[in-house]
Amino acid sequence: MTSTVTSAPPIAATPSTQSLRFYGIWVIGGLALVVLPLIFSSGGSLTSFSLIGIAIVFALSYNILLGETGLLSFGHAVHYGLGAFAAVHVMNAVTSYGWPIPLPLIPLAGGLGGLCFALLIGWVMTRRAGTVFAMISLGIGELVASSSLILRSVFGGESGITTDRTALPHMFGWSFGPQIQVYYLIAAWLMISAIAMYALTRTPLGRICNAVRDNPGRVEFIGYDPHVVRYLAFGFAGFFAGIAGSLAAINFEIANSAYLGAVQSGLVLFATFIGGTSYFFGPIVGAILVTYLQLGLTNLTSVWQLYFGIIFIGIVMFAPNGIAGLLMMHRPLIRARSLGLVIPSYLVAALPTLALACGVILSIETVARYSATASEGSIINLFGIAFNATKPATWAVAAVLVVGGGIAARITWRRIAEAWDRATTVARDRGVLA
Repeated sequence: MTSTVTSAPPIAATPSTQSLRFYGIWVIGGLALVVLPLIFSSGGSLTSFSLIGIAIVFALSYNILLGETGLLSFGHAVHYGLGAFAAVHVMNAVTSYGWPIPLPLIPLAGGLGGLCFALLIGWVMTRRAGTVFAMISLGIGELVASSSLILRSVFGGESGITTDRTALPHMFGWSFGPQIQVYYLIAAWLMISAIAMYALTRTPLGRICNAVRDNPGRVEFIGYDPHVVRYLAFGFAGFFAGIAGSLAAINFEIANSAYLGAVQSGLVLFATFIGGTSYFFGPIVGAILVTYLQLGLTNLTSVWQLYFGIIFIGIVMFAPNGIAGLLMMHRPLIRARSLGLVIPSYLVAALPTLALACGVILSIETVARYSATASEGSIINLFGIAFNATKPATWAVAAVLVVGGGIAARITWRRIAEAWDRATTVARDRGVLA
């Protein structure tokens, strides 16, 4: 066994190679942001890309709390919404008083708005972690959201506060009226924020945040105060959430109470968790997926929130490390060249798993359409096939797909587990897995 392990040692990457890969990823990401609107230039695509960019900044800011420091917040939208309102007020002030502040600098005002509120309430909130912090964040979030409907001079009541981004001083000849100019503004701030947040995770503060997440008692033993560390992380998270909120206010030219609500906090929690909190790119993947699901499902079904709940439950039960965790599980197999042992099992399991998913979708839509009003209709279009929710045949097809697909999928999943064991054994023998 010893000769087998030592005969094929893993090749360590040199520091120059690692640096090249690191900077190459950021360069590729930046080029993708520049090229995407040139390929997909429709108004709907630009709007979708803008919303995804905002969601990514928001999700990465939330991961500073959840993934890096271990703080579960149910009211992170407070900083997002207050950043949006701060940006709108500053934009209106610039227009009224003629201040020479161009639009690309407005997100800093939103970030400072989120930061100030985080510093104001954070010292008390971060004294404890776990359930105590989560409940306090929920209470603060609901308090601010309800206050936004009362303090009309600040929040504008139910209608919110509007603004005009084109009235601000132009920069490089851009008025930021066309959506593509707004997209590039969001993309620029996305790159700046992502690089800054990644750099934060590599600093000593970021490492201590990880230590506080894992073992606050040990951190206190070596001389650091976990309370102060959590407070600093809370401030950084509030700052970048405020930037995300200000970008949303610039994009929609309005800030209202919806920015502060529990739905917004739930969406960022959902995006961050299903993407994966253990890896920096996890919230990015989650934000892209959630935004596309939100944009697509709302036009297809009236029970789109139910699908969000099902996906969240599935991730919690079967992939607690999120989509990023699932992807990174395959990295050792790729390095050991044993991934081919698993791919055939994936392909075999794809068909019954798809049948099970179609059965669940058809069951949900059948129940929803059967109990819907006559004006909403009872016809369900699933992959180009029309089903009538009032016909017994539709219920029978849904039952067959759920039961039959579930049984077949369960059998094929066991084969995946067996193939995975063989692949990991090969990787371990080749010295890739310890």
